[in-house]
Amino acid sequence: MFRDGMAKLAAAVNIITSISENGRCGFTASAVCSVTDSPPTLLVCINKNSQSHPVITSSQVLCVNTVAGPHEDLSMAFAGGVKDMGERFAVGDWTTLVTGAPVLREATVAFDCRVTRVAEVGTHDVVFCEVLAIHEGGSMGGLIYFGRKFHRLG
Repeated sequence: MFRDGMAKLAAAVNIITSISENGRCGFTASAVCSVTDSPPTLLVCINKNSQSHPVITSSQVLCVNTVAGPHEDLSMAFAGGVKDMGERFAVGDWTTLVTGAPVLREATVAFDCRVTRVAEVGTHDVVFCEVLAIHEGGSMGGLIYFGRKFHRLG
């Protein structure tokens, strides 16, 4: 019942990325929200079984790339439709800001972050992240997840 109820809670679609000595990683998430603006802080929820989990917890950096309608296929790839991390990053125009985590140039907005705290809750970790840099990609639209489907805005 809980999962069905949560499917009715619309949320922005984000591609969360990170980097380590072994390369780039990333996953699609809707469990992202602001915490405070002083210091600017976000939280991201990540499944402890995710390929990206050990990279994020060891590197202590990530980027929240909030995506737009044209990124639906890319979002599906990062949601697990493509298993190989190299293949996921083969699509899109990627750069970096302060932390070195991959930033999608066309993202509606990207928040480059340093992890400041991790709280374990059941199957997931809640990762608190201080925003060190912001990139705006210029997109006027958005992409949300609702009813277990993507929906374009704008």
